[in-house]
Amino acid sequence: MEKDKNTKQGAATLAVPSGRGSRLARIGWMATGIAGGMVAEGARQLAQGNRPKISDMLLTPSNVRRVADQLAKLRGAAMKVGQMVSMESGDLLPPALADILARLRSDARAMPKTQVISMLDANWGKGWSKQFKHFSFTPLAAASIGQVHRAQSQDGREMAIKIQYPGVRESIDSDVDNVATLLRMSGLLPGQMDIKPLLRDAKRQLHDEADYIREGKYLQRYGELLRGASEYVLPQLYPDLTTHSVLSMSLVGGVPIESLIDAAQVVRDRVMTLLFALLLREVFEFRLVQTDPNFANYRYDTDSGQLILLDFGATRAYKAATANEFRRLLLGAMAGDRAAMAAADRAIGYFDQSTQVKHREAILDMGEQAFEPFGQVGGYDFGTTDLPTRIREAGMALGMEREFWQLPPADAMLLQRKFGGLYLLAIRLKARVNLHALVQSELGSRKRSS
Repeated sequence: MEKDKNTKQGAATLAVPSGRGSRLARIGWMATGIAGGMVAEGARQLAQGNRPKISDMLLTPSNVRRVADQLAKLRGAAMKVGQMVSMESGDLLPPALADILARLRSDARAMPKTQVISMLDANWGKGWSKQFKHFSFTPLAAASIGQVHRAQSQDGREMAIKIQYPGVRESIDSDVDNVATLLRMSGLLPGQMDIKPLLRDAKRQLHDEADYIREGKYLQRYGELLRGASEYVLPQLYPDLTTHSVLSMSLVGGVPIESLIDAAQVVRDRVMTLLFALLLREVFEFRLVQTDPNFANYRYDTDSGQLILLDFGATRAYKAATANEFRRLLLGAMAGDRAAMAAADRAIGYFDQSTQVKHREAILDMGEQAFEPFGQVGGYDFGTTDLPTRIREAGMALGMEREFWQLPPADAMLLQRKFGGLYLLAIRLKARVNLHALVQSELGSRKRSS
């Protein structure tokens, strides 16, 4: 096998703690460092004649960096739960905690070559290199759970190999619990906020994402569902080299989706139309949704004009009843029918009979804003909207209400995340999309076929 010449292990790599003891110790060091930082800040404030609050001593820039850095070094579930809490509840969290967790969305460092070899030895057996003409130990990408390498098999297949970080699957439950305990004890999370449902679902989602055989099956399933839609391209799964911890696929090209900011308006509009059309099909036709809106999950083939879809680890099946309630919510918002929206919100779990009227009205207001792009006949200009700011302000206002700290069910939060992610991408690309027409087309075709 021809080996990659660029195998220097520098600042770009960092070994992943794989044992439970080493991972727990890392969290312990983080807690100790935070405590030390609080003592130092308290002494500094007292020396200046101030009477510092605990929150002021806790949320110093050095402590913020310390939490983010240690979670990033742990990677795996510890890093992922930070990302998830940030994505699901960022608008309702203290700014310092939001800053910590936001850093985790982009701060993933690759594991060194020695760990890559160890993982492949464990999954493919000794001598696996004989199956390849070339294997690059410099990863194409690194994220919270694994990293991707380029390779060429002896039979000529150009491949993308996703390798899971060691110990990730075994440490999911304990990592999630330990990080949640740390955040709770530190006072970084509001005391009224019940995050148990979020943590429970985080564990479920992480176990799903850490099973690459499961992801491979969903990759194949999406390939079947989109077989007649030539606008979309997916990698081909190679089952012979796929295990629970290693996912082997064909290498796809294209450019990063966000690089289309410099493309013609018609290209940007078309790309976002394809993404929103796919999401509507996922929710209302497939009832199977790839819930991770990370921009890195999409690429664009500038030659063929095809949209490339990647990463199906966060795929989630939805019940028909749930999809129908989201349909009622969407159509109610488009029609300005708050009674229909309220019935759907209650069925989904955004509020219940004990929720105060003012809080119900606030949720309905947020729903109307969230679906604003779908209600605009003739198309919505994401390049000029201030929608994220308005939703964020409404969310923060609701979050300040001490009597209301109710998170919606996981199914709802994941759809919120997916819709919100596409909104942000559309804003980045300054796209104009006729979502009103897309809904009429998708739901109309569903009605005709039923």
